[in-house]
Amino acid sequence: MTATTETRAGVTPAADRPRRGRRRGAHGRVHPGLWFFPVPALLLYLVFFAGPTLQAFQYSVTDWDGFSADFANVGTSNFGSIVSNDDLFRGALTNNLKFLFVVVIAQTALSLLLAVLLQRNSRSSTALRALFFLPAILSSVSVAFVWKFMYDPNFGLINQVLGGIGLDGLRSAFLGNADQAIFWVALAQVWAHAGQLMVIFIAGLQQIPAELYESASLDGASQWQRFRFVTWPLIAPATAIVVAYTTIQSFKAFDLILGLGGNPPKGSLDILSTRIYTTFTNSKFGYAAAESIVFMLIIAVVSLLQRRAVRLTQHGA
Repeated sequence: MTATTETRAGVTPAADRPRRGRRRGAHGRVHPGLWFFPVPALLLYLVFFAGPTLQAFQYSVTDWDGFSADFANVGTSNFGSIVSNDDLFRGALTNNLKFLFVVVIAQTALSLLLAVLLQRNSRSSTALRALFFLPAILSSVSVAFVWKFMYDPNFGLINQVLGGIGLDGLRSAFLGNADQAIFWVALAQVWAHAGQLMVIFIAGLQQIPAELYESASLDGASQWQRFRFVTWPLIAPATAIVVAYTTIQSFKAFDLILGLGGNPPKGSLDILSTRIYTTFTNSKFGYAAAESIVFMLIIAVVSLLQRRAVRLTQHGA
C-alpha cells in the first residue's frame, strides 16, 4: 500500500531508483590504456633531457677529452678553475650580462610600445603587426647575414647612409669596435624578436576590461596614469612571460653570435654558449660539462631574480 501510494504521488520506489553511486564509480574509473599516452613524451624527456643532464653532472668532475676510454676523476677542480682562474669564461659572462641587460630592457619596452599602439583590431594595425612580426620567422643565421651587411664598415648600408647625408663623423666600425660590438649584436636581436613578443603583450592588453579605462577616465586620470595604474599591473602575467623568454633567449643567442662574429667568435663577442661550444671543440668535455652546469645555474638565478623584480614592480605600480 505504501509503495503504491508513493508511485501515484510521483515518487519512484527505492527498488526502481538508479544506483547513482555505482554509476559514478563506473564512469569515474580511468581506462588502464590511458596511462600509456604520456609514455612517448616521457621517454623523449628521459632520453634527450634527463639522461644528458645527469651525464653532464657525471662528466663535470672528470678530465674526459671526449674520445678516450679512460679518464680520471678530478673532483670539483673544474668548478674551482671556472670560478677563480678562467678569464675567458668570466669575459664571456660579462659580455652575456651586457647583452642580456640591453636586450631585456630594449626588447620588452619596444614590444610593449608596439602592442599598445597596435592593440586595436583594425586593418592597418593587423597589417603593421604582420610587418613587425616578419623578422621572427627568419632564422637567426639569416638575421646575422642581414645585419652583417648593415654593419660592414666599408660597404655597409648604415655607413653608406651616414656618409650620404654628410654625417661621416658618426660612421663606425660596429663589430670591429671591441667596446661596442656586443651592443650592436643586441640591437640585431631586438630587431628580430620585438615583433614576436609584441603578440604576447597584445593578447594581455586585449584581456583588460574596457570598463576599467572608462572608470579611470571619469576619475580624471591622464593617459599615463591609466597606463601606470590600470594597464601595467594587469599585464603582469604577459610581462613575466616576455621577460623570462627574453632572458633565456639572450643566453642562447649562439647562432646569431657565430653568424656575426665568426667561429670561434672574438673575445668581444664571446658569450657563455659560444664559450662552452669552443671548450667542447677543444676536446675538453669534462671541463665543458662543468661550464654547462654553471651556465644552467646562472640562468636559473637570473630568471628567479627577474621574476621577483617584475612582481615587485607590478605591486609597486
